[in-house]
Amino acid sequence: MFLLITALTLAPAILVMMTSFTRIMVVLSFLRTAMGTRQTPPNRAPTSLALFLTLFIMAPTMEKAYQQSIKPLINEEITEFEAFEKGIAPFREFMMRHVREQDIQLFVDIAGIPDEEVRKEMPIRVLIPAFMISELKRALEIGFLLFLLFLLFLPFLIINMVVASVLMSMGMMMPPIIIALPFKIIFFVLVDGWFMIVGSLVRSFGG
Repeated sequence: MFLLITALTLAPAILVMMTSFTRIMVVLSFLRTAMGTRQTPPNRAPTSLALFLTLFIMAPTMEKAYQQSIKPLINEEITEFEAFEKGIAPFREFMMRHVREQDIQLFVDIAGIPDEEVRKEMPIRVLIPAFMISELKRALEIGFLLFLLFLLFLPFLIINMVVASVLMSMGMMMPPIIIALPFKIIFFVLVDGWFMIVGSLVRSFGG
């Protein structure tokens, strides 16, 4: 019961630190910024989407962890310590596939961990922060440089400039964002933005 309560308490942090949630949430935040809408969609919508996309991406890893750790523990085939070690292994494999070598080396050097220990088994206290900064970097690359800059941000910027020019030529000084928002939404729907962004996000975790 103590272990269960502890796991439930740490579940939100584990979701953020050891899964695909960070990358997805950052990209979706960039999307709303590019659209120029403060409360549309509401915070709950992108957060829920990021959560379910994370569950979709992490399903094989979670299933493997359940089969190796939780199920044997319920059947009293292994101890709690063994269950923890076996349960963390699939997440370790997932993070190792997506972490950058230089990020790992950064925390290995800071912690002063001998190379022999790293080669034997990557310490989880090194892998988790390295994985997080790797995910933040990839999220910025995906969300800004690849999708929002070339697919959404520039078209939205052009729409704002055109609307602002039209309003100024008509002698109207109202903010262009109010008039430009419907055109941005129409453009986003016509290019099927959700399909492309969500599809690209999920595929970025392939392999």
